[in-house]
Amino acid sequence: MNFLAHIYLSGDDDFVKIGNFMADSIRGTQYLEYPNDIQKGVLLHRHIDSFTDSHPIYRKSKHRLHEKYGHYSGVIMDIAYDHFLAKNWKRYSDIPLELYADDFYKLAQKHYDILTDRVKGMLPYMIGRNWLVSYATIAGLEMILFQMDYRTKHRVHMQEAITEIQEFYEDFESEFFLFFDELMLSCELKLNDLNEIL
Repeated sequence: MNFLAHIYLSGDDDFVKIGNFMADSIRGTQYLEYPNDIQKGVLLHRHIDSFTDSHPIYRKSKHRLHEKYGHYSGVIMDIAYDHFLAKNWKRYSDIPLELYADDFYKLAQKHYDILTDRVKGMLPYMIGRNWLVSYATIAGLEMILFQMDYRTKHRVHMQEAITEIQEFYEDFESEFFLFFDELMLSCELKLNDLNEIL
């Protein structure tokens, strides 16, 4: 799962959202240096990643891309699943996606001092190109894949995966719905556990 899903699955706690959002740039036990709610976000992020990577539905989706894109098939699939979340946003939230995204950008800017250096460097591009809303369209999805390909030095030309995504679009979307229902339940249980521990 990519940025939108990680933020959404954090629930309503602002600091859990921040921790989940920046968790990829927090290594090992570094998360222990942060306040408890940030720690919860980091641990929830890691739970989401492990749940996703080992789930048979996600692996089935990813497998369609593996021959051509190898290791990066997972990166592409994470972004594609965020596309299906954004496209079907009304199914998951009563808050319009544009407003939800804007609220999160303001939250990240408000707590800019907490963010890791890597996230601080990325945030202006994320806000400027409105990534969270851009996920919702095929054109936006292609743009984000292109940007990810640039960040990985054009190793596999990730933006070309838009062809496979469109070819198997209905399969990917139906797999996303099944997978995401299970992931939401798993995250709810994980957050309950974290709230008891931290």
